[in-house]
Amino acid sequence: MKTCILDGNVILNKEMLHEMLAEQLDFPHWYGKNLDALYDLLTDLQETEIVIFHQEALFNHLERYASLLIRVLEDAAKENHGIRWRVAE
Repeated sequence: MKTCILDGNVILNKEMLHEMLAEQLDFPHWYGKNLDALYDLLTDLQETEIVIFHQEALFNHLERYASLLIRVLEDAAKENHGIRWRVAE
């Protein structure tokens, strides 16, 4: 299983978020680096877990975009049972 770690202390903006996702999940070079493109690629992945550390910091840095990210993760996990995500305690 592939694991993607998103650390809210490190991710300061949405560009950094998408760079981390692209790197850790081996997204293709044409990845659009937006939430629609993220959803599309997540629904095609298999055996992948996304773990969010320091969720409060992520929300402080990304504001509303963090809420939209969580919604995309939830929706992708419902569509693709090979995707799991969680917030680390």
